[in-house]
Amino acid sequence: MENESRIKKLLKKRPSKRQAIILLVAAAVAAGFFLWSGRAKQANADGKTVNTAKVERRSISSELSASGSLSAKDSYNITSLVEGEVLSADFEEGDEVTKDQVLYVIDSSSMETQLKLATTSLENAQENYDDAVEDYNEAISKFSGNTYKSTRAGFIRTLYIEAGDKVSAQTQIADIYDDTVMKLKVPFLAEEAVTIPVGAQVTVTLSDTGEVLAGTVTNVSNMDETMTGGRIVRYVHIEVANPGGLTTDHTAVVTYGNMTCSQEANFEPKVETTLTAEDLGANVDIETLLVAEGDYVNKGTALFRMTASSAEDMIRSYENDMNNAQQQVQSAESNLESTQDSYDNYTITAPISGQVIAKNVKVGEKISRNSGSADTTLAVIYDLSSLTFEMSIDELDISNVKEGQKVNVQADAFEDRTYTGTVTNVSMEGSYSNGVTNYPVTVTLDTMEDLLPGMNVDGTIILDEASDVLTIPVDALMRGDIVYVKDSSSAQAAVSAGPVEAEEAKGDDAGPKEGAPEGSAADASGAEAGEAPEAAMLDMAGVPEGFHAVKVETGLVNDSFVEIISGLSEGDEVYVDSASRTSSDSFTMPQGGMGPGMGGGPEGGPGGNMGGGRP
Repeated sequence: MENESRIKKLLKKRPSKRQAIILLVAAAVAAGFFLWSGRAKQANADGKTVNTAKVERRSISSELSASGSLSAKDSYNITSLVEGEVLSADFEEGDEVTKDQVLYVIDSSSMETQLKLATTSLENAQENYDDAVEDYNEAISKFSGNTYKSTRAGFIRTLYIEAGDKVSAQTQIADIYDDTVMKLKVPFLAEEAVTIPVGAQVTVTLSDTGEVLAGTVTNVSNMDETMTGGRIVRYVHIEVANPGGLTTDHTAVVTYGNMTCSQEANFEPKVETTLTAEDLGANVDIETLLVAEGDYVNKGTALFRMTASSAEDMIRSYENDMNNAQQQVQSAESNLESTQDSYDNYTITAPISGQVIAKNVKVGEKISRNSGSADTTLAVIYDLSSLTFEMSIDELDISNVKEGQKVNVQADAFEDRTYTGTVTNVSMEGSYSNGVTNYPVTVTLDTMEDLLPGMNVDGTIILDEASDVLTIPVDALMRGDIVYVKDSSSAQAAVSAGPVEAEEAKGDDAGPKEGAPEGSAADASGAEAGEAPEAAMLDMAGVPEGFHAVKVETGLVNDSFVEIISGLSEGDEVYVDSASRTSSDSFTMPQGGMGPGMGGGPEGGPGGNMGGGRP
């Protein structure tokens, strides 16, 4: 998959007119072949020594490289959402601060009044809601059974309603009268009145008959009043059980101990009032009267029954009042929360832990609306607990990058050092440019040492690696995973059968060897339709004199070496095609292709920043 993506990457960059490209490639292949063939034959004819290399064990790795600049793990520009004078800024550049530490305190006097008003508004709204809930619950109880109940006790002297009437909160229902208990309001000298306690028993003497009755003090006024003759008095309220016959025409004198009231007074009935439907929440229709004139009613006695529909409407009105009051509470809460948030903005805290890199506003300076915009920075904080940078990876390579992969890092400022890092994020949000999509990969350095944010670095992601494996130079691998092995090498036995391997060498090696450093020859083998038969081309060139073709199985591939899994032994001497590199100055192949027998060079190497991988 990895090699397939590299081949696609090379093919992707070719022009769209395929036929023209095939012709150009074919011409270039032919030219390269004849150039190489001529040089090889001339070298053999002249007796010159061909380039060879030994099969050796070494460590090999597959890599991706890209450049970037270092950044702090996190950074934050401190700005203000409010205006005012800076009252406190107890930190300096270079200080270490912790998350939520107070950095700036701005004069908030303009907000304190608004905060108090918002608080009071919420308190009032809550009180109104509590009252509405109480009214609703009372209505459910008071109007149970769809009846309206009396709020006073007494006799119904006059009834003002009848069945079918519509009753509202201002409608008079009945006159209520109760003279079973009579009241007296008599004046005592002020200095005497203050000694009379509520609940005290007093003597009540009728003025016309001298009859003596018992009375009870229900209230003593705290207000001094002046009577004729300049006497300062306070009124004392007394209740007397009516033995029968007492009316408002009778008068009496009250005595408490040896103190007597300053003036006699007339009796009054305890209850004498007109009952109105003041507690109705809405208009209701009377279905049936439940009392008549002359009836004695207690507090809570049902007076009339309402129609079911009008009763439901009335209860609903109480419920609506309760819901509206609740909405007012929610609105007041939201307003208070918003006001509190605005008030809190006058205290600016550190959003992250880190080091203060810059402090631009000090105590005594004023922050205006303009300077408090997002473009104005009061201070800058860097989290330097680690450093990161981004690598831009081609779409054909991104599938090979995983979180946790090791990265070797070199900084321009310290060229003699190599740092290590780890891939900590592979973004799925790519950026498209010039027909190619690249994806950002975040690398976090394992150590910081002398590195600083902003420094330029080169990162190399280790995609795969192997230790102590057999390897050959990339220029020793021919197309079709064929290697030319010197006849004296131990691999001679592997090809003693001859015809199959030779035919493979002829068939696979004739065409351009595409991207040897980018994968095994098996991924790039085969000729496209319309190309000249490779076997015929190889017949003309042949295997270098003194060498035989061996089919090998390859592993990791990078710019310099190829891992050999099978087919060769350590110490075998193999042919190295140096023409692919030495001729590159005078003969250039399209990207991804090269002359016959070339082992991979600048034109056949990895496209972009790919360092090779397993087939």
